[in-house]
Amino acid sequence: MSTGPLALVGGGEWQAGCSFDRDLLESSGAGEVLVLPTGAAYEHPERVVEQAQAWFSSLGASSRGLMVLTRRDAMDEANAAVVRGSRFVYLTGGSAMHLRSALKESLVWDAMVHAWNDGAALVGSSAGAMVLCDPMVDPRGGAFTLGLGLVEQMAVIPHFDTWSPEKGHRTFQLAPAGLPVAALHEQTALVRAPAGGWSVAGAGTVEVYVDGKQAGLDVLPS
Repeated sequence: MSTGPLALVGGGEWQAGCSFDRDLLESSGAGEVLVLPTGAAYEHPERVVEQAQAWFSSLGASSRGLMVLTRRDAMDEANAAVVRGSRFVYLTGGSAMHLRSALKESLVWDAMVHAWNDGAALVGSSAGAMVLCDPMVDPRGGAFTLGLGLVEQMAVIPHFDTWSPEKGHRTFQLAPAGLPVAALHEQTALVRAPAGGWSVAGAGTVEVYVDGKQAGLDVLPS
């Protein structure tokens, strides 16, 4: 049994450059996108959902928000059931640390993994992309910390096209030896196909580094 498609987005989501969303809708067969604004719990999550609804409507799909904003929400069986039954789940950006603490070892997280293993598309943008990996970059200082671990032995840096060379260099120096770090530009997705293998889609580029040196997508875990 293969998983569904997985997309790690570098931020700047739901804009014209995000051509991959249409492809993900087609490959997943989903008519509705379930948006979890957990990372944006303290940043007007309802506005985030409205932005998603406008974008996916332009692509001919519906979307709705599931307000999993706290740890209690993430442990709610009714919320988990909604996630488990979805064919396209989208984790938004915001606070990676809050997102991790809310979802870690929760019913909603288990449901998300179940849906993905059952063929649903799973997308994480910005903080949402960071937490899906383990380890993840700690946004507070550029070091590395525990992520949720859907993808193990890989880390991502979103919004990399807005980083200074010095900040990027410091993060690559702090990375554990041999760890692939994928630096994602905004409006750009690193996409894992259901059968395995990674590709880049969208408006920008993805740069992969191992031990501070650039490498190809083939070093990423399949």
